[in-house]
Amino acid sequence: MRIVPFIICAIITTALVIALNIPLTIGGNKTPCIGAFLSPQQGFWQNAEPTNYDFNQSLKFSNLHGKVDVYFDDRLVPHIYAEKENDAYFVQGFLHAKFRLWQMEFQTHAAAGRLSEIMGATSGETNFLRIDKHFRRLGMVYGAEQSLQKLEADPITKTETDAYTAGVNAYIASLKPNQIPFEYKLLNYRPEKWTNLKTQLFLKYMSYTLAGGDSDFEMTNAKSIFSAADFEKLYPTTQDSLDPIIPKGTLFEPASVVTKKPANTDSVYYPSAVVLDTPLVIQPDRRNGSNNWVVAGSKTKSGAPILCNDPHLGLNLPSLWYEMQISTPNYNAYGVTFPGTPSIIIGFNDSCAWGVTNAGRDVKDYYEIEFRDSTMEEYMYNGSWTKSKFRNEIIKVRGQASDTERIAMTVFGPVMYDKKFPDILKDGKYYAVRWKAHDSSNELLTFNKLNHARNFIDYIRAISTYQTPGQNFVFASKAGDIAIRQQGQFPAKWLRQGDFLMPGIDSSYLWQGFIPSRENPTLLNPDRGFLSSANQLATDETYPYYLGGIPEIYRGMIINRKLSQMNSITLQGMQQLQTDNYNVFAEMTRPLLLKYLDESKLSPDEINYLDKLKSWNLRSDKNEEGPTIFKLWWDSVQVSVFKDEFLQTDLPLKWPDENTLLEALLKDSAYKFVDDIRTSAVENISDIVLSAFKEAFKEMKEADVENRLAWGKFKDTGVRHLLRLPAFSRLHLPVGGGVNIINATSGNHGPSWRMIVQLSDNIEAYGVYPGGQSGNPGSKYYDSFIDSWVEGKYYPLLFLSHETARTSNKMKYTMTFSEA
Repeated sequence: MRIVPFIICAIITTALVIALNIPLTIGGNKTPCIGAFLSPQQGFWQNAEPTNYDFNQSLKFSNLHGKVDVYFDDRLVPHIYAEKENDAYFVQGFLHAKFRLWQMEFQTHAAAGRLSEIMGATSGETNFLRIDKHFRRLGMVYGAEQSLQKLEADPITKTETDAYTAGVNAYIASLKPNQIPFEYKLLNYRPEKWTNLKTQLFLKYMSYTLAGGDSDFEMTNAKSIFSAADFEKLYPTTQDSLDPIIPKGTLFEPASVVTKKPANTDSVYYPSAVVLDTPLVIQPDRRNGSNNWVVAGSKTKSGAPILCNDPHLGLNLPSLWYEMQISTPNYNAYGVTFPGTPSIIIGFNDSCAWGVTNAGRDVKDYYEIEFRDSTMEEYMYNGSWTKSKFRNEIIKVRGQASDTERIAMTVFGPVMYDKKFPDILKDGKYYAVRWKAHDSSNELLTFNKLNHARNFIDYIRAISTYQTPGQNFVFASKAGDIAIRQQGQFPAKWLRQGDFLMPGIDSSYLWQGFIPSRENPTLLNPDRGFLSSANQLATDETYPYYLGGIPEIYRGMIINRKLSQMNSITLQGMQQLQTDNYNVFAEMTRPLLLKYLDESKLSPDEINYLDKLKSWNLRSDKNEEGPTIFKLWWDSVQVSVFKDEFLQTDLPLKWPDENTLLEALLKDSAYKFVDDIRTSAVENISDIVLSAFKEAFKEMKEADVENRLAWGKFKDTGVRHLLRLPAFSRLHLPVGGGVNIINATSGNHGPSWRMIVQLSDNIEAYGVYPGGQSGNPGSKYYDSFIDSWVEGKYYPLLFLSHETARTSNKMKYTMTFSEA
């Protein structure tokens, strides 16, 4: 009789083994293999890092040619001291992989259109297959392949990246099953070998983030609805209140690339009765930007220049940045790095410092292609049929058959939209995309040269190699020089070229050349003693090329105002400025709203909220209620002014920038769009302001009742895990700031690295980012900087010599690397 219970136990055991080793579907999502995930020896338990974990280690690798000492300080920031420069890049790759491997690979999978491999075609409400198709058709892999050729043709970046890749792979090869990062176990896949192509894919992903936005379809729709005069009112090319990066009145040399507008632009390009249904376009966050500024020694207490930078990007865990020092016989640099690429990206060395903000220029355009037939084998170009080339992009999909995207390649670029993707274009036309990120470029050479730079000439030589995404490079040196250049390889465009969809039947609408680097907006040692950029236009309209893009103006305005008023500037004063919450946009807008509001028509409850707005100190601090009331009212005003015109069509349209409405109302209270065209009455600005306040009052009251009228609670900032897992995110952070404010912290976006550097004889620097050095959610170093970031506090950046680091009591752990 013992055989019966034995058989029963065997059946149960077999069933459990099978069940625990296959993913289950729960709520539309796949679980990991439960057995492996829960395994005490190899499962997620092993990712819980003891608080006293010992990072001391001695390692040997055949790839190395000398010794490398790495000292980790009390924040787990590594200080790398290498006898050979390329060994430093090997160790940088090893450390990036050790602390951020999953993040590195996940981001490059996204760039390559490979998320479906690990996530499946869909998960919850996210269509990963469509996202993958979007990036494949955009040409991310194509652009990375082009740039890889240039990177590997340069001996400097070739050896640098080869060493970095070898370091990443050395760590991957050393991984034991229990050491595999948690997210791999959760998603049930394994890391693969790193390649130089992956480094380029990451850089192209940053090009997408910072120079991948467009509104060509929406703008084309708008010009089919609004008259030319109305269109210019809604979408002006500059702003009256602009305080540009290069001050107004600066004289520019005539353009060396003289663009010729096609003769048929008035009939073909500007007027349009075309009705388009804009495809589902995945867009980067248009708030991706930054602040940077530098003040000359003439304005500082120490007499040395001070450089400040805070790039504004998505707030994620693990953080985009990884902090480190790299010291070699050829240079000694400190700053933040991108896990996935070598070199210091933003930082300083023994002689100078540099920082970046996004230029925001339009380097991505669409062309309508005329194919001979649906095979897309031939297209009309310059009067004859031209053969297409094709890329067959195979997208592996977890749990189902692979999907192949057959992408036609034209002289303009890949055909992004055709009859298969997307299938909601009512006109059934084909559109190719011309994007600067498709071109072969070598941005790593720029950062390598900046790490080695010693002076202004080195800085100019370094950034002159930089192409995409366009950036405002700010610079300061111990020699006392301060400078800024808006650098990138920007297409020379005629006015409004690329704002709309363009004809692609010939070369007349192609980019006609690139602006030479020496003609990019540049300023050295200005009389006013400071330079700044905050994503505003680089110049006024006297610059001989069309800038395009989506500029901001208010952060730049308040930064310049405050810097012009400051003298005897200190590092502490710069910290206060970098975290300042003053709302200059509200300063300009509140008087206008109050001027036209008829308070006699408000209820006592409504007056209560109005009084809070009146008494508001214009600071968007976390406990202030005024910012919430202001935002709700102004948003309501914008909707009241524009909604009636925009409801004339179901087509997607680009919403006017908020500075457009403010500047229009400041100039003319009878602004054309104030009247509601849906009614027989003629509304004026007072009618709109009143009705908008009453409409916004409902949301004010609701927020108040729910105890989230205070700005910090209303804005609800969070730093979210890349997989949007709440347990591994830091949510509901009590922090002020916001749009149009120097401290540009919104709900999921904001200062991703704050850095302040004083270029005195002994460099003094401070920094902080909203994350931690480790990508492991089970480590105390995963989010250890966030509280300081929230409070506006900074850490001293320990820029030490090898000998000082060896004996410093700030160093907690040591890793040594040597030749095997």
